Amino acid sequence: MSVGIYDCFGYGKGYDVLFPERYRLIREAGFDCVMLWWSDKFGRGAGYQEDALSARDAGLLIENIHAPVHEQNYLSEDSSEGENVLHDYLQCIDDCRRFSIPTVVIHLPDDAFPLSECGMKRLEIIFERAEKNGVDIAFENLRNIRNLSAVMDSYPLSFVGFCYDSCHHANYAPDTPLLQLYADRLKAIHLHDNGGSRGQHQLPFDGNVDWKTVCDSIKAVGYEGAVTLEPMNWDYTDMDIREFLNIAFERAKRLEKLALRNS
Repeated sequence: MSVGIYDCFGYGKGYDVLFPERYRLIREAGFDCVMLWWSDKFGRGAGYQEDALSARDAGLLIENIHAPVHEQNYLSEDSSEGENVLHDYLQCIDDCRRFSIPTVVIHLPDDAFPLSECGMKRLEIIFERAEKNGVDIAFENLRNIRNLSAVMDSYPLSFVGFCYDSCHHANYAPDTPLLQLYADRLKAIHLHDNGGSRGQHQLPFDGNVDWKTVCDSIKAVGYEGAVTLEPMNWDYTDMDIREFLNIAFERAKRLEKLALRNS
């Protein structure tokens, strides 16, 4: 089984450690796959698509890409912002095909922005493009449980599934059994803890997430994808990038060995 990490985990607003070197260090730490942030936002800048090639050159598999999140709540609006959201998601699907990446992770709008007929029609356009290109869509849980349920219930399609985020689950919907609800549609996982100054994106075992329950649930649904972490270095600035990655890898292997893969 693969063990992976999100590629934009910090170390400089403009990513002072450039991505070819970043991927080399990720591989050197022991990870064999990576999830890519797919946008020029968050200081990433232009040319981010070519980083897929750099990741592969470093010997890493690409588990998925993460679609832009800055305008996600406009999905249902009949506006230029809503059209921008649709354009960005379609571009992600086209890029997945171009770079042979199997899955794109997408945020549905927060539940304060309920999906409308316009939003559902846009999703149908997205699904048509995904099916045509052989790309899976994985919708991530945040403050969007009603919208997530509406989409998952309305579109029981083999290529439309779920991305489970452990910290978002603990923070926003701890009483909803998300893994059980979408057991047969789990396509990606984001594992991070909810401690630290921002209450999220900590290394596993540094916060308050109940990792035994999380891992037992992932194991119970028969998930066979990569064990992938989504930490940030926000509260680890005393560590250099190598130390951070080495500890992250140890935590990922701990999850794999102690919970996710044991019989």
